[in-house]
Amino acid sequence: MNINQLLDLTILRKASDLHLSVGFPPTLRINGELIPIPGEEVMTESQIESLVTPLLSEIQKNIFAQTFELDFSFEFENKGRFRVNIYKQRGNIAAALRLIPFRIPLLEETGLPQVVSKLTELRQGFILVTGPTGHGKTTTQAAFINKINHDRAVHVITVEDPIEYVYPKGKSLIDQREMYRDTKSWSNALRAILREDPDVVLIGEMRDLETIASAMTIAETGHLVFGTLHTNSAAQSVDRIIDVFPEIQQPQIKLQLAATLEAIISLRLIPTIEPGRTLAAEILFATPAVRNIIREGKSYLIDNIIETSAELGMQSIERSLAELVKKGKISQDVALRYALRPELLNKLIK
Repeated sequence: MNINQLLDLTILRKASDLHLSVGFPPTLRINGELIPIPGEEVMTESQIESLVTPLLSEIQKNIFAQTFELDFSFEFENKGRFRVNIYKQRGNIAAALRLIPFRIPLLEETGLPQVVSKLTELRQGFILVTGPTGHGKTTTQAAFINKINHDRAVHVITVEDPIEYVYPKGKSLIDQREMYRDTKSWSNALRAILREDPDVVLIGEMRDLETIASAMTIAETGHLVFGTLHTNSAAQSVDRIIDVFPEIQQPQIKLQLAATLEAIISLRLIPTIEPGRTLAAEILFATPAVRNIIREGKSYLIDNIIETSAELGMQSIERSLAELVKKGKISQDVALRYALRPELLNKLIK
């Protein structure tokens, strides 16, 4: 198959990813499982190079030649967008291509409870969407931004590496900046953002101290900020943010985070009984009690706050999984695999 045929098949099979790696046939990820494309032989480096090279501009070819890795995105024949990472493994070229559908799901279609929609009405604050790679963080952020786009006339600026979802015309003015195409660095982009008159800022990935500090500063100065972290829970997210800073700065960071944080939404895509996946989510809202816990550095109490604050719309990942089991969407065995506290899940299912 040529690259167009492989991309067509990825879309047709509703795969999330296409993998090209030397010594393996082209492989699709469907409902979280890796499935080699039937009838395709294992690939050589020259074959992979011939597949991915047509996707690259001359500038991108030069960057890859120097760095051995490259992120970019492209639109495929009005059928879908793909986010691509080209990299080296054992000296050979490999590529992972993720399908980004044109249509951004409505917030109520993501599987999150209705209560989270109130976050799109906020004028300022810091909202974190967390979870492992491939578990819906980008899609969920896009659904939040698109609801704002539908409901409010505000200026939204995104900084992404690369741009994934492209937003339709709505009430908002949306500027999307792509790393190395529209800006030379995260630090430059985030430093300049306050001069660009934003109301809402989306940071594609908070990778280090500098991006995390910038996100909180932007939120602190009267803007609504969305960011992502690769963490498993709200408590772990709070710890990650604080621990990335030197110990001497941590007391101030606790105060800053407590003042700016509005919510942490931690996501998991769970295999369903019927072939497919569904969303489970832990949700923390920054109540006065939560802000006090963060200020005092007692993040170990966050799980208890979530579990005892269901009336405020909070939920643990175990409660979310238990609801999916009770609705017959996922099996108990699968739920237990994804639970952070299996003993709590067993109590909630009984």
